[in-house]
Amino acid sequence: MQRRPFTLALACAATLAATGVQAQADWPSQPITIIVPYAPGGTTDVVGRALAAGLGKQLKQSVVVENKPGAGGTLGMGEMQRAKPDGYRLTMVPVSVFRQPYVQKVSYDPIGDLSYIASFTAYDFILAVAADSPFKTVKDLVAAAKTSKGGVSYGTPGKFTGNQVTMALLGKAANVPFVHVPYKGDSEATNALLGGHVQAIVSTNGIRTFMDSGKVRALAIAAEQRPAAFANVPTFKEAGYDVIVPSPLGLAGPKGLPPAIVQKLDAAIKAVLAEPDWQRTIETYGIRSDYRDHGAYTEFARKNFAAEKVIVESLGLND
Repeated sequence: MQRRPFTLALACAATLAATGVQAQADWPSQPITIIVPYAPGGTTDVVGRALAAGLGKQLKQSVVVENKPGAGGTLGMGEMQRAKPDGYRLTMVPVSVFRQPYVQKVSYDPIGDLSYIASFTAYDFILAVAADSPFKTVKDLVAAAKTSKGGVSYGTPGKFTGNQVTMALLGKAANVPFVHVPYKGDSEATNALLGGHVQAIVSTNGIRTFMDSGKVRALAIAAEQRPAAFANVPTFKEAGYDVIVPSPLGLAGPKGLPPAIVQKLDAAIKAVLAEPDWQRTIETYGIRSDYRDHGAYTEFARKNFAAEKVIVESLGLND
């Protein structure tokens, strides 16, 4: 008789375990939410909605986008700390989440608080000037910065962004300072450039529209090799400066996300990248597909988090 409560407890535990396994097998059985940690209408939002549409087809379930702008694109991290690890609330992960802990106080651990699923695309950072600028090359810009008493000013979407890192790396490689002017976004920085308020900007892929219209001239791109959408723009390495700033964008869930759900999402993301609708979207914005599976993306997160500390400290971004 004394063993009966123990036997009952074992039976209950077995039932709960079986229920959990069945829930994972049936996943997804309800709509999924993907947090886009930027405002609606931007490039990241467009990509997030294209991914959500593709995943909806692959998983045969509604996938909706919820915008959470602010805090340098890191608000999705806080959401994951509060979300259940059931696969129904996920977040897009910009690389800024790995840098923020070194430049300001944050509530999250980018490694311990997330289950990394896969990366699916990458942005590029492009150094550009107005079409009527006297700077034709990066070397022209560097030469001016060395001789100008006031320095050469450049705009970005904000402090501690990959955009600022790009110019900080250039400044270190060329041994010359640049004057950073942070704005609230790429569009505001671009307007400042066109209005003559700054001499250069570091923008992401949205600058392609202004390049095509002849309003700006791109001097260099911080990629390992020229992306197809920017085939006429030299890399910084081609220009003589070792400036490469990777910026993959991925999807993650809360810590403890069951491996079966991670694998199912990973496979679905990979399938989305082959869909014509997805390819049309990224081609329009000049963005590259950049797939890393669960294992590779998790390893990238660990390495990049460690690398950001070195970058922030060596460039003095947190001074």
